[in-house]
Amino acid sequence: MSDNDGKKTLGLGGSRPSNVKQSFSHGRTKNVVVETKRKRVVVPKPGAAKPATTGGPVGGDPKKRPAGISDVELERRMNALRLAKAREAEEAAAREAEEKERAAEREARRAEMEAKEAEDREREERAKAKAEEEERKAAAAAKAKAIADAPPAAAAAPGETEISRPSAAPRKAERATDARDKAAKPKSNRGNDDGRRSGKLTLNDAMAGREGGRQRSMAAMKRKQDRARAKAMGGSVEREKVFREVALPEAITVSELANRMAERVADVVKALMTNGIMATQNQTIDADTAELIIEEFGHTVVRVSDADVEDVIQAVQDKPEDLKPRPPIITIMGHVDHGKTSLLDAIRNAKVVAGEAGGITQHIGAYQVTTESGAVLSFLDTPGHAAFTSMRSRGAQVTDIVVLVVAADDAVMPQTIEAINHAKAAKVPMIVAINKIDKPEANPDKVRTDLLQHEVIVEKMSGDVQDVEVSAITGKGLDELLEAIALQAEILELKANPDRAAEGAVIEAQLDVGRGPVATVLIQNGTLRQGDIFVVGEQYGKVRALINDKGERVQEAGPAVPVEVLGLNGTPEAGDVLNVVDTDAQAREIAEYREKAAKEKRAAAGAATTLEQLMANAKADENVSELPIVVKADVQGSAEAIVQAMEKIGNDEVRVRVLHSGVGAITETDIGLAEASGAPVFGFNVRANASARNTANQKGVEIRYYSVIYDLVDDVKAAASGLLSAEIREKFIGYANIKEVFKVSNVGKVAGCLVTEGVARRSAGVRLLRDNVVIHEGTLKTLKRFKDEVPEVQSGQECGMAFENYEDIRPNDVIEIFEREEVERNL
Repeated sequence: MSDNDGKKTLGLGGSRPSNVKQSFSHGRTKNVVVETKRKRVVVPKPGAAKPATTGGPVGGDPKKRPAGISDVELERRMNALRLAKAREAEEAAAREAEEKERAAEREARRAEMEAKEAEDREREERAKAKAEEEERKAAAAAKAKAIADAPPAAAAAPGETEISRPSAAPRKAERATDARDKAAKPKSNRGNDDGRRSGKLTLNDAMAGREGGRQRSMAAMKRKQDRARAKAMGGSVEREKVFREVALPEAITVSELANRMAERVADVVKALMTNGIMATQNQTIDADTAELIIEEFGHTVVRVSDADVEDVIQAVQDKPEDLKPRPPIITIMGHVDHGKTSLLDAIRNAKVVAGEAGGITQHIGAYQVTTESGAVLSFLDTPGHAAFTSMRSRGAQVTDIVVLVVAADDAVMPQTIEAINHAKAAKVPMIVAINKIDKPEANPDKVRTDLLQHEVIVEKMSGDVQDVEVSAITGKGLDELLEAIALQAEILELKANPDRAAEGAVIEAQLDVGRGPVATVLIQNGTLRQGDIFVVGEQYGKVRALINDKGERVQEAGPAVPVEVLGLNGTPEAGDVLNVVDTDAQAREIAEYREKAAKEKRAAAGAATTLEQLMANAKADENVSELPIVVKADVQGSAEAIVQAMEKIGNDEVRVRVLHSGVGAITETDIGLAEASGAPVFGFNVRANASARNTANQKGVEIRYYSVIYDLVDDVKAAASGLLSAEIREKFIGYANIKEVFKVSNVGKVAGCLVTEGVARRSAGVRLLRDNVVIHEGTLKTLKRFKDEVPEVQSGQECGMAFENYEDIRPNDVIEIFEREEVERNL
């Protein structure tokens, strides 16, 4: 059966048939034939007059009339337009009247609701008062009944207990109250969203008479009633807008900005789009754009910088009454092998020198010494080697008194002068300890005289610098040295406030395999306690343990006490300042800001070059050979000293480049870096772990271990020297004068010469001099004595010489004969 059932489709003249597919439920469809009527296009006859437009008056200018419109048609259209306008005016008036009626109705309904609420409240109060009255009457009746029944109860048999039954009157009162409660309760709780009965009702709650669930506050109920009343009156519920002060950093994400303003993220994104900025909630916008948006929402902008995170570390000015005396910090400085550590050992009765590789100090040691008089002194022992300049500088910066150790048999040396300069730069008083006074060749007066050249005038030379003659071996003069230190400390009147947040300087830092990152910190102010949260440089942490110089665990460390701090998240730089903060979040935020600032600084330093400078550097580097190395050390100070020493090795042709330096054991990552760059790995007082050793053996990476910085520097110098091109030296071995020039077939011009000085050799290089000017340099093609080819001709003999590829030779020219030799160069 077809869709049309054999019937002819309905149609209009001038239409086009087409099919439409109809869809029904259960997947049924039906095709329907429809016809589309074409739009009639009226084409004006040529030369026909144009009637006036609808906008003009009836029967207007025929030229302005639409095409094909007669006067009658135009008048009919104008009448229709007037009727439409009149109808619109009537409808507007009707709408306005309707709005007024509705407003009056709302007002009446609101008044009715308020009256009804007032009536309900009054009824509730009356019912409540009536219930209270009935309860009072029932209680009085029950009390009277109990008094009346008391004598029979007293006369009961001993051992028996009579259970008093509730009287009928209270039961009636209770029933009446229950009935009222039931009448007051709504039939169903559906749609009642006041939340007063929400939550589970447990058995205990039911037994105790509690309803269970969280009770809503009176304020919440009042707010709900206000909203319901406003809604019933037809008005929208408007909340009062809160205007805030918004802290605005240099850059902020859109979501964070919305959060700080307490606005919806969608509204903030919409405001940005209105201002022509297409940004999602996770994108970052600059401060100026954010300020524009904040002001648009009506809030107040408070500009803050990223550096404001460090404001929590405030420099508190201590009150004079809070300051208490503290031990002095004494730094022992001087040239290498002048006996600094031995002198400290003699004072401490310890043997630190025996534990140092090569007998030289390569770390900053921090110790506390209690003298016989009971005075506590904090000592810092600095290395004297030239590579440890920065360590000595740090020691001078955190110290109160510098003890300058000079060997009586060696006098003032380069590192002695450097230590004097560090002490002067730090503006700390100095005490000169003239050591090794027990040696026969000791000359303390020479030391005092040499010090005069560096503006250090000791007391024996009528100056103000104390000097003490001591011997670390015999112990002579140690008591006088301690007395001089105590006197100087007394003059300085050193005080600190122990009852504040701790502040200290990192003397040394290392990565211990078992304990993790460890920092040796000298507390300068306040008291550091176990459990304190701190930030130090780009690292932060919580004090897990404090270990003093004797290796004992302590609970706290006061001013001028050196301790090892455990609990860092990374190894800090030696010289960083430790500050205690309140919360872990503050410490993390400050450390992240400092790390970011340091990265930006390094990136800026690397990027601050022009294209011309880069091209010039690239051209200069073409002729420079590089020796790449990877350095791992046990402590931060040693790594720093090695890197500084490596930077000084080299010249215009060769240099040492430290690819990576760090603290801790040599790892597989270090081996991978060394293999990629073809560099050896140098371990200073550290070793490679098992996986690193296996990887190094597989990839052929050389690992070298050192415990003395001298040996490391010397080996690197020797390796860098191997990259230098050998120096070519010329050695003159003879001269010959040309007496006559002959022309020989198959040979060319041959010079008949007389060797006037030295010897002429066939393998040597020659130069042709004419009037003492070099006109040719090359090699000999032939050297003959008579008719025989000879290897050399001695002085005073005649010979024949022919030059390779050169024939412009004349009588009386001089031939200079020389040999070249290669000489190895060293840095």
